Amino acid sequence: MLDGLRQFIADIVAPSADTDLAFDDTGYLLAATALLVHVVSLDGEPNAAEKRKLHSLIESRFKLDPGKADHLIAQATRAEGEAVDLYHFTSVIMRSVNEEGRLRIIEMMWELVYADGDVSEFEDNVVWRAADLLGISSRDRLELKHKAAAQRQPGSAGAVSKTADAST
Repeated sequence: MLDGLRQFIADIVAPSADTDLAFDDTGYLLAATALLVHVVSLDGEPNAAEKRKLHSLIESRFKLDPGKADHLIAQATRAEGEAVDLYHFTSVIMRSVNEEGRLRIIEMMWELVYADGDVSEFEDNVVWRAADLLGISSRDRLELKHKAAAQRQPGSAGAVSKTADAST
């Protein structure tokens, strides 16, 4: 009985956390992937094009094999589901990633937004908030948005943008 009470107190004082979800200075890949998962989840369940784009970005930009990318995306999906705001992820990225890397993360977010060919107000707003938290200027954010829109696959369905750049 005392052992159970000790364990209960130990769990309250220092709960055994899932080490896969640790957000320390080395957890920037998980934090960045969680932001990307958040973007593709904004308009409901990610469609096939969004899932393919997410996997492609994780594999190519983070130089991971498909198995490690799947594992990272699964971890990030769990972390994103438990998060209450973007700051949880952006603070880790700010401590660990230089400006060039943060710009690439915002670029990846825009690429995911355009993966389904449609930009919603929610997606635009989340990228704006993330960029702001990552210290990315409005000018750079908009340049990256226009670059992603221009690189969008020809013939993809949906409108280019339903929102104006009112967040500038």
